[in-house]
Amino acid sequence: MKKLLYILLLSPALLMAQEIAVLKYSGGGDWYGNPTSLPNLAKFCNQNINTKINTKTAVVEAGSPDLSSYPFVHMTGHGNVVFSDNDVANLRGYLTSGGFLHIDDNYGMDKFIRKEIKKIFPDKELVQVPVSHEIYKGPFAFPQGMPKIHEHDNKPPQAWGIFVEGRLVLLYTYETDLGDGWEDQEVHNDPREAREKALKMGANILNYAFNN
Repeated sequence: MKKLLYILLLSPALLMAQEIAVLKYSGGGDWYGNPTSLPNLAKFCNQNINTKINTKTAVVEAGSPDLSSYPFVHMTGHGNVVFSDNDVANLRGYLTSGGFLHIDDNYGMDKFIRKEIKKIFPDKELVQVPVSHEIYKGPFAFPQGMPKIHEHDNKPPQAWGIFVEGRLVLLYTYETDLGDGWEDQEVHNDPREAREKALKMGANILNYAFNN
């Protein structure tokens, strides 16, 4: 019911074209990192999984009422993150009313973002998303779970989540660097196979966000 009410709140224009956004946050971290990531992911999804996503990515502030206009919001960066009390309340309301937040650590965010997630959901713990979760099943199969795109610390790729009434509302990807894999090929010179893995996993995340 919450998801239905959330959809009904969207404007007619948004029901025709799916909108995604980058989250702008305070604290000094580079929220604007990977500028070509979401446009490329949107194009890939439109070409491969029959979405109709606006390829011009919006920017939305964590405390903005406009947050509810986007069924999928992406957050990235290397550094500090600080959510104000207003940001926390707004993000909690958004996520418990049908929204979805994907946080992708660009190596350097982890020690900051975990504290801020705890502020949003003080009564919940980040848990590892099991490889049996539907986010790994389609449209593209990832039977081993989250793929590794960039190697920095010799740690396995990880996916952590917050679940509300059984729905994954916040996905935190760590030690994988998905967003870098979505960028224009010449930015990181990633092999084609690595970029395809990143884009396919991103498509699975968007598919889940739009349909759950």
